[in-house]
Amino acid sequence: MKFDELKTMKDDELKVKEADFRKEIFNLVIQKSLGSLENPKRIKAVKRSIAKIKTILNSRKREM
Repeated sequence: MKFDELKTMKDDELKVKEADFRKEIFNLVIQKSLGSLENPKRIKAVKRSIAKIKTILNSRKREM
């Protein structure tokens, strides 16, 4: 996801989105180990999205 899209979301929405991405990355890693992963670049993209979410949450936490 784009950083600007994530920045407009509320904290609760970001936490739900992060949980969804973590479930997705788990499934992608399982698919990779089974050899049925169609798009290996998706793992990297999901990891980056999680990092973006954590960055936004940490910056908001520091502002308080």
